[in-house]
Amino acid sequence: MPDMGHSVAYEANTYNYYYHNTWDKASTTDLWKLSQPRLPVNGTVPRGYAGVSMASNATAQTAMMDKLRGASSTNEIAVPLSGNAPYYYADTEEERLRATAEIIDNPFPITADGLARGKELYEIFCGICHGNKGDGNGYLVSDDNSNAVYPAQPAIFTTDEFLAASNGRYYHAIIYGKNVMGGYADKMSYEERWQVVHWIRALQAKDQKLAYDENVNTLNETFGTPMSRMSQVADHATDEEGESHEAGHEGDDGHGEDHGEEHGGDHGEGEHK
Repeated sequence: MPDMGHSVAYEANTYNYYYHNTWDKASTTDLWKLSQPRLPVNGTVPRGYAGVSMASNATAQTAMMDKLRGASSTNEIAVPLSGNAPYYYADTEEERLRATAEIIDNPFPITADGLARGKELYEIFCGICHGNKGDGNGYLVSDDNSNAVYPAQPAIFTTDEFLAASNGRYYHAIIYGKNVMGGYADKMSYEERWQVVHWIRALQAKDQKLAYDENVNTLNETFGTPMSRMSQVADHATDEEGESHEAGHEGDDGHGEDHGEEHGGDHGEGEHK
């Protein structure tokens, strides 16, 4: 019984010939399968899920951060933010259109630091094709490049079509790519992608002689919320939640009896029919 004296443990993602625990080809095959990377269990959410920025208001955001930092209970485990977030849209044209229609808000406020990081990332990953001004005249297609043989004109972000495009159109393209453009899901984190979208909006605003920064957004208020307005947005969301809660109680007090009578009458008619 050699396994009584020699461990069958193995290094993840590494295949070796385990002499003392391999007696035939079938065993070798099994060990090979065990050493392969495997997919996580369905429904698994990575530790550090970046849902904080999508909290409905400042109070909910603070509560979520406290929980992640282990401050909400003596038994909590602090979880550092990793920037992971699930994306529920597939790499198909139909799903691209759905993402374009459904993803409207940028979950991160417009900040000076975010725009600076978005600019840096854009010029590393995007500017070579789309141009550092968003004019579609990057080095790969520019006259400055005597060897330019790019097979397609990169998107020009300053055109009316892309000015009107929702944030979802940009985010989906960053995740999966489009046409000859490859995807960048493995190169930029969740927040980094959204900061790049912010920088694209800033380039559009500059072309239109408008403002898009931490103080004001005159390009389109649905594209991003300036950091200076975040407290107002949070207060408004809190007020709306309070009004909704109060309205629910008023409905219970004022209409409970009538609702019971109407519901009973309707239900009775349905039974006789």
